[in-house]
Amino acid sequence: MSSLLENPSTTTSTPTNDSAETLRATMAAVRVSLHWLGIRKSLSVDQRAQAADAFGAEGTFLSAGKKLLDNRHPAFRAVTAVRGRLQNFVKALSLPYPEPGLRLMRQDRIDEFNTQMQEFREELQEAVQRLDAHYGELREAARRRLGTLFDPSDYPASLLGLFDIAWEFPAVEPPDYLRRLNPELYQQECQRMRERFGEAVRLAEEAFTSELARLVSHLTERLAGTEDGKPKIFRDSAVTNLNEFFERFRELNVGSSDELDRLVSDARRVIRGVEPQTLRDSSTLRQHVATEMSRVQSVLDGLFVDRPRRNILRRPR
Repeated sequence: MSSLLENPSTTTSTPTNDSAETLRATMAAVRVSLHWLGIRKSLSVDQRAQAADAFGAEGTFLSAGKKLLDNRHPAFRAVTAVRGRLQNFVKALSLPYPEPGLRLMRQDRIDEFNTQMQEFREELQEAVQRLDAHYGELREAARRRLGTLFDPSDYPASLLGLFDIAWEFPAVEPPDYLRRLNPELYQQECQRMRERFGEAVRLAEEAFTSELARLVSHLTERLAGTEDGKPKIFRDSAVTNLNEFFERFRELNVGSSDELDRLVSDARRVIRGVEPQTLRDSSTLRQHVATEMSRVQSVLDGLFVDRPRRNILRRPR
């Protein structure tokens, strides 16, 4: 039986061509950008010097800033919450790509993605309108709290238009005109793309493995042992988050690692049909799930041992 980890001298760290080509054929690149009002500003040179005097320090060796608005206000939190839901949505629907700001998503989910992003944008605009209605009181609160550090020029007349969401689907494949103009350069770019998608397969494996390890470790820790002689308390999310992971893995997995596939299958089998409340009510089931999950966890832990020099065993070419 093959081990989960192999030394690079005996196991290639390059993903199979099939997995990388599957990504190229079925995925689209997406870039999501957020335009967001900053609420912190560095102090001026004179202000830093004044602050440094209080400590007998030199202003050039002091870093200090001020908070322009209270982001704990319910209206501000509502705006921030939209950003959090958007980021979770994008992450759940896509895979990492070895280029800053880009992720890969299934081509057949583009319409769904586009519709949901438009809804997020509308939701954000509505939340910003409500925040703008409280802008005057937030600015006055800042005036009281900042004292002489308050500067009216730090504050725009309105918050409308200062928060926005944008997304695009940039091409990552070499342009076809390059094939006609310079066939040799075109082939070089094609090879570079193959290598990048190979790296994307590796990044996807790492992301799935890390997330599964975190979720399994958390559930195992909450199910095993006691606190003050009583079973540890756990939230429903300890189970539901795993089920959501299994669904996302099914949607986005490109089948590049037999070992990872087996680990996901084993973990899924352990909690299939198990409800959180049933785990709380049945000590026998609780112990069974904890024992089985600890076995999965021990294998996952091995995947991170000496990680820089070892790699997940992938399917043979």
